[in-house]
Amino acid sequence: MSTFAVSERRACRLAGQSRSTQRYQPEIPADEPVILQRMQALVRKHPRYGYRRIWALLRREGFRVSRKRVYRLWKREGYRVPQMQHKRHRLGTSENGCARFRPEHANHIWAWDFIFDRDERARSLKWLTVIDEFTRECHTLRPELHLTALDVIDELIRLMNEKGVPAYIRSDNGPEFIAKAIQNWLSRAGVGTLYVEPGAPWENGYAESFQSRLRDELLDAESFANLREAQALARIWKRDYNEERPHSSLGYLTPAEFAAGQPDLPLGATPLAPGQAPQAHENRTLIAAGA
Repeated sequence: MSTFAVSERRACRLAGQSRSTQRYQPEIPADEPVILQRMQALVRKHPRYGYRRIWALLRREGFRVSRKRVYRLWKREGYRVPQMQHKRHRLGTSENGCARFRPEHANHIWAWDFIFDRDERARSLKWLTVIDEFTRECHTLRPELHLTALDVIDELIRLMNEKGVPAYIRSDNGPEFIAKAIQNWLSRAGVGTLYVEPGAPWENGYAESFQSRLRDELLDAESFANLREAQALARIWKRDYNEERPHSSLGYLTPAEFAAGQPDLPLGATPLAPGQAPQAHENRTLIAAGA
């Protein structure tokens, strides 16, 4: 019409397009500006979340919006999560790997590991993580400058008094986990140990997956001025992970919501009774004796 100075009727006839299509004006739903505003806030708060998790958060907040609509808005606004390519690993042969020995209920198998980062003064921060493989709850997220076997045992005593005793605890073969003091303490507490095959971290997949999220959403996103700030941010992120972050493998429930729907004390997990496990002063005796 602008190039050849013809009428709309003639231009549509030549293009083979209906005049009603040419004149159509899309109607924007009344709630779309509010949804876009909330999406923008959630994307800023959680830059590593994809559109499915953002959709789950919107649904949890009461928005009546389909996943396809969120995807359409996501693409229109140009949101994206940078994809990282990971190398494919072979399946390990250890019978203790998570692919062959799977959790069946809450407190069946805990997984623990260490992850490292640095503060702004280049001091190394050692983070102890403990998760429940079945509910995906993070029980411990503790950064310290130094963590000894005694510190780890004291943390386990606190956890088992609060959460109950797991049937098993899965870990790699790091020196912190194969220390005789820790092995002796776990044996006296009635907790079985599942050590994965050396050089096969994927066999401790639940811990590795959790630490990948921890690295992506906290350690690589925050700069820690000192240990105290790292501990404060760890408490905030742990609460957000357990109580607000929808988990895709749990049907987009949070770990806390999923755990709340499980039996309180499944078979094989009982509270830590007084005197059942060595206490802190006994731990010092074990370590001093070189156990």
